[in-house]
Amino acid sequence: MSFFVAIRYAVTGIKVFFKTERNGQIQLGISVLVILLGFILKIERTEWIAILFCIMLVIGFEMINTAIENLCNLVHSDYHPRIKIIKDLSAGAVLMAAILSAIIGTVIFFPRIMTLF
Repeated sequence: MSFFVAIRYAVTGIKVFFKTERNGQIQLGISVLVILLGFILKIERTEWIAILFCIMLVIGFEMINTAIENLCNLVHSDYHPRIKIIKDLSAGAVLMAAILSAIIGTVIFFPRIMTLF
């Protein structure tokens, strides 16, 4: 498979994720708001790096979580305690990335927002 074909498949996966997954749509919306807030509050270059890293980290983990959940549902459509653990672990990874992102966002945005009041 050529590099460009692989890129096309990856882009298709991204499109499907944002079109069909509620969490992906929510995270995309939050990401747009955070980026707009970054422009409004004129954050620094290193802060942009941190913000963009956090956005991609959370969305990337959510995409992996979605893939794992879909695979688990395909392999075992009924409840299974080990499948539950697998799904909980992948959801936990997303949560940890989201918590880190919220902390970093607070460190970057909170002082700037407070100066507005």
